[in-house]
Amino acid sequence: MQRQGALKRQKERARQEKAREKETNRAERRKDKPVRSDGVPGEDPDIAGIVPGPQPVPDEDVDPTV
Repeated sequence: MQRQGALKRQKERARQEKAREKETNRAERRKDKPVRSDGVPGEDPDIAGIVPGPQPVPDEDVDPTV
């Protein structure tokens, strides 16, 4: 019966160690993440720099035989 308790403690220690490693990796990734500039206030960063109106035809859609 004691074997089960020891096994449970061993699993718990391994789980805690893995959680510590994951937290260390997360902190490292957060530290290494590049800092983004805020950009222009009031401008949506997803559509910044897009020009309204007709868009140029991509080269891959042009048929060279025409």
